[in-house]
Amino acid sequence: MELLSSSIEIIARWDVLLALFIGSIGGVIVGGMPGVGAAVAIAIVLPTTFSLEPIVGLTLLLGIYGSSMFGGAIPAILVNTPGTPVNALTTYDGYPMTKRGEARRALSLAYSASFFGALFSICALMLLAPVLAKIAPMFGAREIFLAALLGILLVVITHRGQVLAAAMLACVGIFLQTIGIESTAYTQRYTFGMGWLQSGIDLIVVVLGLFAVSQALILFMDKDSKITLPEVEKVGFIDQMKDLWIYRRIAAVGSSFGVFCGMIPGVGEFMSQFMSYSYAQRTSKTPEMFGKGNPEGIVASEAANNSVPAAAMIPLLALGIPGEELTAMMLAVFYVHNVIPGPQLFAGQMDFVLALYLCLLLLNVIVVVFLFFSTSTLMKAMTIPNRFLGVMILTFSLIGVYSLRNSLTDVAIASGFGVFGFILKRLDYPTSPIILGIVLGKLMEDKLRTAMARVREPWDFIDRPIAFILFSMIVIALLLQAWTVWKDRKAAKSKTSDTRETQDA
Repeated sequence: MELLSSSIEIIARWDVLLALFIGSIGGVIVGGMPGVGAAVAIAIVLPTTFSLEPIVGLTLLLGIYGSSMFGGAIPAILVNTPGTPVNALTTYDGYPMTKRGEARRALSLAYSASFFGALFSICALMLLAPVLAKIAPMFGAREIFLAALLGILLVVITHRGQVLAAAMLACVGIFLQTIGIESTAYTQRYTFGMGWLQSGIDLIVVVLGLFAVSQALILFMDKDSKITLPEVEKVGFIDQMKDLWIYRRIAAVGSSFGVFCGMIPGVGEFMSQFMSYSYAQRTSKTPEMFGKGNPEGIVASEAANNSVPAAAMIPLLALGIPGEELTAMMLAVFYVHNVIPGPQLFAGQMDFVLALYLCLLLLNVIVVVFLFFSTSTLMKAMTIPNRFLGVMILTFSLIGVYSLRNSLTDVAIASGFGVFGFILKRLDYPTSPIILGIVLGKLMEDKLRTAMARVREPWDFIDRPIAFILFSMIVIALLLQAWTVWKDRKAAKSKTSDTRETQDA
């Protein structure tokens, strides 16, 4: 009770509550704008959070992170265009329901499932907090190094069909963090005698370039599409929850998948919602209706993806390991304010950790109330022209870059990464491995230096239980990936031979 009281005191301030309100409402709005999304919004807002206190800045970013998927469901259901990439699965059943004249019910299910998934995740992880606080001190330098290595490995192998590209881009990120003056011996690395490289490549400059500037360029290139919005009545909260009660089993299982996948770095929303959607389809009495307007599909997708944000904070706070680009951006706020996530934070500042979870709880209440009154108004955000959005994103992102260090060099670097990110997106390559490579590469280098001071033999590195478990997980992940590649190649050869036999016949 004392811990809860201390956490409430942390967030019971006007600036924290204002940041939470602005972030929550802003996240819903940007989520409802196809082509923008939470990553772009957080990249633009990130520089402004450095002048705020840690709890205020993180609350603002959490608001955007946790609420954007609520807004992303609106265009996914009404116009078959997901507001954020993770709402893509919602279009499968949401839009067919709209065409049947059931847009009100589809939105109702999306809101209530999202709210349930978020609350389920927060409550589950608040119950786990005491256990995690006991486990966190067991992680030393070698355990954190192995956990970071496992995290970046999982990020790479979850990009099925693009594993090699993801691995190369992660290596690019690891290389970028080595540029500049090395912190231990103060030697210059990869500066080539150029003074502007001595301070290194700033993470925020890369983030704004890869996400904000590149997205602005894409919006400039895309043509504006004419959107016809259907009429939607207001959706009452009680009616929402009554409708969800019919599909409570699907919502609970989907939320469980979200919690599980959110705690594993690199897995996140996509894996959780596909697992949830597959489960719902396999156990449904009407599996043939999936993709044709089955309400169970909306519940499965939205409950799963909205239960991930709270769970994704666990590896970030307990180990300092972000699972994807959004939590990597939040990590930058910690570092700027000299608040280092990891075992010491989880063990010694549990009230701060619990305060963040209370913020997640409050933001979901704010979002549901806001959506009740403003769904029809939010729909108008979908009609904003792409080029106008592009100009706004480019302007704010470049202003943000310049405000970091009042440096035109940073603006040029961000522009260069913007072009690089634009090329990657046009080629359908992932950009998140670069960010995670920068963040986790720095962490791995520092922890490896610390760990090697006490290691004499190679086996000494894994002579502790948690280190051995993490090492075993790395080996298993590599073996599973090798088996998957071998299986895919065997299937491809079999298909090729069957095609040749058919042609010969």
